Amino acid sequence: QVQVVESGGGLVQAGGSLRLSCTASGLTFADYAMGWFRQAPGKEREEVSCINWSGGSTYYADSVKGRFTISRANAKNTLYLQMNSLKPEDTAMYYCAVDLRRGGGCPGWWRYWGQGTQVTVSS
Repeated sequence: QVQVVESGGGLVQAGGSLRLSCTASGLTFADYAMGWFRQAPGKEREEVSCINWSGGSTYYADSVKGRFTISRANAKNTLYLQMNSLKPEDTAMYYCAVDLRRGGGCPGWWRYWGQGTQVTVSS
């Protein structure tokens, strides 16, 4: 059974930083592309970033490009999202997702999702 768990969210002032983590178990983590998504109240879910299975290819939404960095530590079955220069508009529930395809890339075919971690940025 695949389990996906996010952590690292919290309350931060505008201009601050947070690092989100996501662990995935029940599969060979290193084989799958991973993604970060977010959803703010009243808004549609947005894909924030994606990283392919090897870490050699990444995608960022324009809204976070230059401020967020996605990375993965396959030996630790962990995905990260380093978020710098945070803005109030970054406030949302952040979700981690696992691709359906072994050896897949970005964009992913998202199959498994975590429960989310809340990020709140105060002005």
